[in-house]
Amino acid sequence: MKSIINVITAFLADRFSLYKDQEREDKIVEEIRKGVEFKGTNVWVLVFAIMVASVGLNVNSAAAIIGAMLISPLMGPIMGIGLGAGISDMNLIKKSATSIAVMVAISVLTSWFYFYLSPLNTAQSELLARTTPTIWDVFIGFFGGLAGIVATASKEKGNVIAGVAIATALMPPLCTAGYGLAIGNMNYFFGAFYLFSINAVFICFSTLLIVRFLQFREVSFISPEIKKKANTLIAVFVIAMVIPSVYIARTLVLETLFLKKVDNYISTVFDFPTTEVLKYDCKLDQGNQQLVVSLVGELLDANTISHLKKQLETFDLTEVELVVKQGPKSLKAEDIKSQVLEEFLTRNLDSLQSKEDQINYLKNELLTTQKEELPMNRISKEAGKFDVNIKELCIQKAVYYDQNGQPVDTVHLALTKYSKKPKTKEVKRFEDWLKERLEADSVRVVVE
Repeated sequence: MKSIINVITAFLADRFSLYKDQEREDKIVEEIRKGVEFKGTNVWVLVFAIMVASVGLNVNSAAAIIGAMLISPLMGPIMGIGLGAGISDMNLIKKSATSIAVMVAISVLTSWFYFYLSPLNTAQSELLARTTPTIWDVFIGFFGGLAGIVATASKEKGNVIAGVAIATALMPPLCTAGYGLAIGNMNYFFGAFYLFSINAVFICFSTLLIVRFLQFREVSFISPEIKKKANTLIAVFVIAMVIPSVYIARTLVLETLFLKKVDNYISTVFDFPTTEVLKYDCKLDQGNQQLVVSLVGELLDANTISHLKKQLETFDLTEVELVVKQGPKSLKAEDIKSQVLEEFLTRNLDSLQSKEDQINYLKNELLTTQKEELPMNRISKEAGKFDVNIKELCIQKAVYYDQNGQPVDTVHLALTKYSKKPKTKEVKRFEDWLKERLEADSVRVVVE
């Protein structure tokens, strides 16, 4: 048994060894030192990369954003701080920190300049995705940094560094921070800057760990007491960076679990032969949890609704207030479906001569309907990030008719509830954002 364990241990040690194809230490250190330099060509490459990333975020182009991340020189100084901490080189740490500070300032100012002049000032999904970092971004920064330093330390680097630049996404958060400054939204600015800080800190930390693991020679001697204090400060700083992301991730996880409970409750309890759930909406506002369920079909009596409310305890939804909205008694789900289908067929299919024409027409109508369906769950979340004062949002397509009964215009009506009365320019900015988001020519925001 002992010999088998030894064989397995030797096999695993050989497979996972970092020393087997490790580059010479002096070459590794020299390569990272070169990446720390930030002047001349690197400055202009950074400016151009920031402009490309800003345009990509502005027009929601993932390809442009990825391209900008590949040509960005931001990774070098960040790894330089990790290396400097690992080999006790204070000069390298200072030089790297200075380069990072200048890089960040140039990046934010460049993106601010672009977004300040850009006529497209609406927040696209690529921008909004960089405003709420979570613990998963910590994992990406940490393991991406490990991959980067391990590849740098090996003889065959391959395309790992390029992949790390894309995965850790250092540049888009800085562009988003500049966008936040340009439109005066500090929530965007701090959220995006925190995401960049997470990635930068954990790339540094992972570089430090691998440098210590590979036992690089220290440049200057540091007493054990000072080294212990330095390690403690590093640990405290890393933990402090993680705590906010854990809180944000916890909030998202709790919200997801809550919505799963609600879905299970609706699908299990609201099972009636003559009444159907038209839609339901969960409202989470400052600890108040409300579930609004809209029904069509036969009206439910007070006893049934009371029973539905008691059933909330069974699904661990005791803190939820159930609000049931019912339509007219004569309005049944089956009637709605049959009426819509009948009207659709009689209006459109009579004019078609062949079954093949009818089939093709139905396919086109189905595709058009699917395209017109609005993903309100995503739009409402994005709207909440765009303007934190937006609490509720309902969007419907409306057709305007003239006095002769002829349709003259189609418009998206956005019924919006704010936590406090918005200014006219805030409503106009939200209206412009909705036009971009819905790709619609005509949108009108109605404030409740």
